[in-house]
Amino acid sequence: MENKKRPVFLDLTRIDMPVMAVLSVAHRITGILMFLSIPIVIYLLGLSLSSPQGYETVTSLFDSGLFRLIVLIALWGFAHHFFAGIRYFMLDLDIGVDVVNGRKSAWCVLGAGIITTVIGMVMML
Repeated sequence: MENKKRPVFLDLTRIDMPVMAVLSVAHRITGILMFLSIPIVIYLLGLSLSSPQGYETVTSLFDSGLFRLIVLIALWGFAHHFFAGIRYFMLDLDIGVDVVNGRKSAWCVLGAGIITTVIGMVMML
């Protein structure tokens, strides 16, 4: 006798999520990452303001390619969270609530985050 009420295995890699869902998940992840990075940012700010040697230490971190990559990822996270926050605020004001405008604004947020990151990358060169 077979049990028909068994849970069904869902392969999450095969689910086609709409761009608005991807944006929502990324907004939550970037918010968590920004919150978790606060102690590191405070430490680096305090170190850079403590003395000229501390400032040199912090600026010398930018010579590392890994640190620059981390800064670019953080910049993307901040930019994405900022632009998505503006989008969600506009949705709260009933601006762009329909599906077509929602998709357009979601793509705009994703594009704005990428453009901001590219500008930051060019400025770091």
